[in-house]
Amino acid sequence: MDAVLAGVGEDLTEVTVRREVVQGTAHQTLLEHTAPGDLLVVGARRRPGAVGLQLGRVNHAMLHYAPCPVAIVPEGH
Repeated sequence: MDAVLAGVGEDLTEVTVRREVVQGTAHQTLLEHTAPGDLLVVGARRRPGAVGLQLGRVNHAMLHYAPCPVAIVPEGH
């Protein structure tokens, strides 16, 4: 995560990034820990041969149940 965030840019000094290691299922853990956040950013992979972006169970749950806005970023962006 540090390597990815290092490439984001230094002009985002007003953005607070919180790193936390937790145990549990992905969708339940994300829902439990996003309440105080302003934005949840999750990644998505493109399936070979698929047209458009295919959302999995976790992304689908976040879009419907997250208590904050959700940004889904496709792989490679």
